[in-house]
Amino acid sequence: MSEGVTPARPHHKLTEDGRRLREVLSYSRRGARFTPRQAEAWHAHQAAWVIPDEAVDRHGFTFSSWFDREAPLVVEIGSGVGDATAALAAARPDVNVLAFEVWRPGVADTLWKLAEAGAENVRLIGVDAQWAIEHLVEPEQLAEVWTFFPDPWHKKKHHKRRLVGPAFSHVLAQRLVEGGLWRLATDWADYAEQMVEVLDAEPLLTGGVVDRWDARPVTRFERKGTEAGRSITDLTYRRSSASSSST
Repeated sequence: MSEGVTPARPHHKLTEDGRRLREVLSYSRRGARFTPRQAEAWHAHQAAWVIPDEAVDRHGFTFSSWFDREAPLVVEIGSGVGDATAALAAARPDVNVLAFEVWRPGVADTLWKLAEAGAENVRLIGVDAQWAIEHLVEPEQLAEVWTFFPDPWHKKKHHKRRLVGPAFSHVLAQRLVEGGLWRLATDWADYAEQMVEVLDAEPLLTGGVVDRWDARPVTRFERKGTEAGRSITDLTYRRSSASSSST
């Protein structure tokens, strides 16, 4: 691997002979062209609210250092265009929100929505969330995690790409504080079934399917799923008080 390149940015990983290494990821990167509104938001707020990808390669990097205060840390995996991010962060100014999103136009959309909502307690980053949570977040550091409508990778041959699998779920459960919550939602029934199967089997978590979280706004993405005839499943799992964080 080239000097200074770490697995926190898996799209930069290299083989020993210097070739790019193709990895199984839970996301795909799309185009990065901005609309005028997105470009304006990026230029106005990127420096303050976006953590550069390359920052994670620096010795001693911590996410907490990018916030202006100490506060409970909430992670959102896949913030999309920021509809839920802005609404939830504005309603909970007492927490720091770290949002992972690899689609840069979505990040730019989120920036203007945060500004419009007056939510200055959010930082966004475009690195791989799974690796970053495992290697850059200490056990029992996360107050809450939000995973709303992750890519379903609905073709069976692509199910291995789904975010909610046994290995990552165990890592994430370890990162939650005692009593910390993992809130999820999906509009794909078979993915909901997989989530329940995986998370019910995780000894550090208790929970299951719940009524819709009232605080979570109905986004355009969610409405499209409903209009297509797909039902929405909400799940909430809690880090058990009787559990150990040992690996």
